[in-house]
Amino acid sequence: MMAGIFAVLLIAFVLNFSGLRRLAVSCLLVSLALCVGLFLWEIYSPEYGFRMPWLQVDLERAFAPIGSS
Repeated sequence: MMAGIFAVLLIAFVLNFSGLRRLAVSCLLVSLALCVGLFLWEIYSPEYGFRMPWLQVDLERAFAPIGSS
């Protein structure tokens, strides 16, 4: 997947160098979408993903009720 993102960025660079700037910007937007997709896939994939405990949402009591000490 990273090779695909790199290829799209390289295509955007070549298109910009050749003067096709609108097409180059569209390739940059495609590469941004691919990067976001890769990031989300790596976060949420149960087989290949990595765990980020600070992103987990758990309902916990932050403070004890008054008078429980």
